[in-house]
Amino acid sequence: MVDWAWPGTRRIEIRDPDLTGVTDINKAAEIDARRVGLSPRRVDRIWQAVEDVYRSRVHPGLSFCLRRDGEIVLDRAIGHARGVAPDCPPGPQSVAMAADTPVCMFSASKAVIAVLTHKLAETGAIDLDAPVSRYIPEFSGEGKTHTTLAQVLTHRGGFPCFPRGDGNAEVLRDWDACIARICRAPANAGGERLAYHAMTGGYILGEVIRRVTDKPLTAYLDKTLRKPLGMRYFTYGLDGRSRSRVAANHVAGMPVRWPMSKWAEAALARSFEDVVALSNESLFMDTVIPSGNLYATAEEISRFYQMMLDDGRYGDQQVLAPETVARLRRPAGRLAIDHMLKLPMRYSQGLMLGMNPVGVYGPMSGAAFGHVGFMNIFGWADPDRRLSVSLLTTGKALLGGHLIPLVKMLGQVNHECGGWRRGL
Repeated sequence: MVDWAWPGTRRIEIRDPDLTGVTDINKAAEIDARRVGLSPRRVDRIWQAVEDVYRSRVHPGLSFCLRRDGEIVLDRAIGHARGVAPDCPPGPQSVAMAADTPVCMFSASKAVIAVLTHKLAETGAIDLDAPVSRYIPEFSGEGKTHTTLAQVLTHRGGFPCFPRGDGNAEVLRDWDACIARICRAPANAGGERLAYHAMTGGYILGEVIRRVTDKPLTAYLDKTLRKPLGMRYFTYGLDGRSRSRVAANHVAGMPVRWPMSKWAEAALARSFEDVVALSNESLFMDTVIPSGNLYATAEEISRFYQMMLDDGRYGDQQVLAPETVARLRRPAGRLAIDHMLKLPMRYSQGLMLGMNPVGVYGPMSGAAFGHVGFMNIFGWADPDRRLSVSLLTTGKALLGGHLIPLVKMLGQVNHECGGWRRGL
């Protein structure tokens, strides 16, 4: 095969062709997949597909975890967490990517703020069908007065993005200022237009949680999910002692040029390159961004989705009521064009849903639910295939040689774990 790339493409250097020297396997966790109905050959083909994503030379590091019937079949990482980039080959300063390396989830964080909001509704503290203004009185006027929490969860709140320039770390770390900006801004009438709320929706949901519980959002997350699920990371931001282990993010792939650059900047309130640089700053890790800076390992994300796959149960604890999980997974309307993402999308009240014949989680994934993150971060569960899966990557590329291997990997997972038949 000829090693070809579009001129100007930013790719990492691979010095270990068989990848054994840059692969970390959590052998203590991985089971014999035959116990859950998968042959070693099927598992090998899935892992080879993951390796092909790395071989695209876009991601300096990636980690992957797959559970079947609640058992860990694969929990592995490839590459480097730090010290390797498209313009920085491996060297003495490089830090290996491990299966338990924390990674910023970016927009995949939205699934967590959604679950926290649904949990608060489960306790009776809030009503998802009530207007946001019931809990945040200043969230009114300018088309927002009657916008409900459910509409915010489904990206129909009418306030999809901050004004340009409001996406830097200094602004985002000032929680009260962010809430004030959103409350002052005009909005389209809630419920009428689907437009992905990249950052803004999470702040409003988080503010409702803060006001109703009278606790910091991270404290509510700890009590509701992190501690019951036994997570080490799985929180917004990252403490100082963990930062030597965190995976750094890098601009990779083909240069992002107009018109894609304009679209990315509209969604993110910053340029593509600025978002990546911002994510590596201590300032970013110091703050709480409900829609965008949860840190977790691949195994933790798989564990989170397995809990929902098991109707809210983890071990001997009922973390969420089955009825809450059912509402989380229920489609909120039909397939529609998302006016921000410019793609046909299916959402529930907080999650991105799979589609048939093909969707964000691969072919024939109509029963799947989860969330993706900037860029090529995946976490999802598939009840038809009895899977909970996560893929965390550190190369931030909109276009590049990784796209075909990524699509093939999603297809391989679905094919090996149940086929592509409708109604598995």
